[in-house]
Amino acid sequence: MNALIRRENRRMMALFSRFLSENPRGISREMARQVAECGVSRPHAMALLLAEACGVDSEKERDLFEAYFRPAIRECQPADYRQNFYLQRIAFPEARQGACRFTRLEYAPCELFVAGDLRRDAEGREIAPLGFFYNGFSYPALLSGDRVWMTVTPLEIETMAGPISRARGNVVAFGLGLGYYPLMVAQKAEVSSVTVVERDPDVLSLFEKHLLPQFPQKHKLRLVRDDAFHYARETLPAAHADTAFCDLWHDAADGLPAYLQMKALETGVSGTRFDYWIEPTLLLYLENA
Repeated sequence: MNALIRRENRRMMALFSRFLSENPRGISREMARQVAECGVSRPHAMALLLAEACGVDSEKERDLFEAYFRPAIRECQPADYRQNFYLQRIAFPEARQGACRFTRLEYAPCELFVAGDLRRDAEGREIAPLGFFYNGFSYPALLSGDRVWMTVTPLEIETMAGPISRARGNVVAFGLGLGYYPLMVAQKAEVSSVTVVERDPDVLSLFEKHLLPQFPQKHKLRLVRDDAFHYARETLPAAHADTAFCDLWHDAADGLPAYLQMKALETGVSGTRFDYWIEPTLLLYLENA
């Protein structure tokens, strides 16, 4: 990868990150509609508006716009996610236990959000996949205090598809959240059992009371209250797990230390396949660190 592309990658990552953290609802549906009426698709309109919001002139810096903005944005269709087995099956109450609570949050119409793993194209450009719903979308969430800790959005659904497809035999999942991964792998005939390791008693209590009774394959699930790294070090080597899945972080920015810590523990476990949430993104972050 040449120095120019490295500089462009850093610049685009900084611009996208700033927009998403400071002003993710800065593009309205009316703005997108007006631009699309000029004869472009809605994703193209959103890319033009995002470039403008980021201070990038899509005409003067057309190569940059075509390389980073156009391929980044896709329109998500609510029907594609509402038919997801988990979202169809699980009803979410407004419930609280200690500092944790279940709720529903919403993407506003045309609000941009991260919708998949960071990817690198053939020239080495790092593309941040961003999605939007033209008419908005609501989704379940787990909050810890005021912090959004776990959701079931296009990001989780898309980035867990690979690990779910690879799950086999006796599965250990580090991190419970809303139980998306455990429920989805428990449906598989190739999965015999799912042990979920979670240290937060409030998360466990909420899940056991409100969500576990709705799981069609709940007989396969076993909940263990323990620290993930303690369990991986002390219990997992003798647990005869075929698959381990680690989801202990909120995003890539805070995930690298935990990812590296768990990767180091892999050497003490034989016969277990390890998967990690958003690992492709974490590996790119690691390269750029």
